Amino acid sequence: MKHATRLTLLTSLLLGSSIASADFSANLGYASEYHYRGIFQKNSSASGGLDYETGGFFAGAWAADVGDGLEVDGYFGYGTSVGDIDLSIGYTGYFYTGDFDDTYQEINLGTGFGMFSLDVAIGEYDNFDGPKLDYTYYALTVAGESGLYGTYAGFSQDFDGEYLELGYGATVAEIDLGVALIFANDDLVGDDEESIVFTVGKSFDLN
Repeated sequence: MKHATRLTLLTSLLLGSSIASADFSANLGYASEYHYRGIFQKNSSASGGLDYETGGFFAGAWAADVGDGLEVDGYFGYGTSVGDIDLSIGYTGYFYTGDFDDTYQEINLGTGFGMFSLDVAIGEYDNFDGPKLDYTYYALTVAGESGLYGTYAGFSQDFDGEYLELGYGATVAEIDLGVALIFANDDLVGDDEESIVFTVGKSFDLN
């Protein structure tokens, strides 16, 4: 992604822990516009992924059409709860089959309490032939049981910019439907940008 980052790496640690109770799943999706972390990527983008989860450990891969080839993401991590507080730590790598963008790699930290969650990514961008760039991404999300959510997020260090995303998601006849309004400032996209995005998706249990 252009000045952004984006959630196959099934490690021996994951595979060695209670494989019988593991959950395998797949997903397919389509977005009228593919935005990631407030930044436009492509009109009319299809995507798909595979996920594995067991005992708090998770790993997976996800790919999306970005026009000039594919964006291919790999990730793994661990999540747990301490009382009413959810905690997670993981790794994500973002790779491209074409020249749309260069590689991003980041450590992901997350915490949640009730309807509130905070996510932080500490990453490095390869930046083609230029010097590597460091960034920190942060996102505060408020999500209700009704499917409504709001996210305020942005970047620091070598990346700049903030955005606000307001959305709603629901499952109808086992199909996931969503709509989101995205308001990104000019530090993030070059000009103030408002977008409306429609998504449809389907998850499959592979067990």
